[in-house]
Amino acid sequence: MQGEPDLTKWDAWRPEEVTRRLAGVKTPWYIAAGWAIDLFLGGGYREHEDLEIAVPQDRLPEVAGALGGFELVAINAHQNWVREPETGAWRLDIFGEPCDGDTWLCRRDDRIRMPYADLIERTADGIPYGRPEIVLLFKAKHAREKDDADLAAVLPQLGPHRRRWLAEALNLVHPGHRWLTALRATA
Repeated sequence: MQGEPDLTKWDAWRPEEVTRRLAGVKTPWYIAAGWAIDLFLGGGYREHEDLEIAVPQDRLPEVAGALGGFELVAINAHQNWVREPETGAWRLDIFGEPCDGDTWLCRRDDRIRMPYADLIERTADGIPYGRPEIVLLFKAKHAREKDDADLAAVLPQLGPHRRRWLAEALNLVHPGHRWLTALRATA
């Protein structure tokens, strides 16, 4: 993308809206980032400025096709923002993820992988979201205040197997990360 996108133009859909719009899509996709944490925690956890979904990079055209009438704008090599042409509002952020068939690969270290059937969980009303330990793995890179709060909210609800998975993945991607202390304390 030429220049910086206007961040004041975010008017993101809610997870229910993107789920409705992608209802016919066969490609595995899921709500990612902060909204995924919120959905895991039962909703209403915190405010969100945007909405991210993740899809296999090589299947992005199917998702784009379901969003006919909207513009996809490449932000970087793995990220596209969806803009509503009439208003210029940004509605959705799409992460293109590497995959191997039906298996998700972590773009930060492809030794970390998981079948989409295990990675994608659903709310009671069918909204697909990424497992919180995978979301936290990506949030760890910046580990801002809101990311620390997400970790603190999620950890008590993660079983030992999931905490162990997150600790091992963090050790691969961010060796010595400060969150490892919290993960060990809850193991």
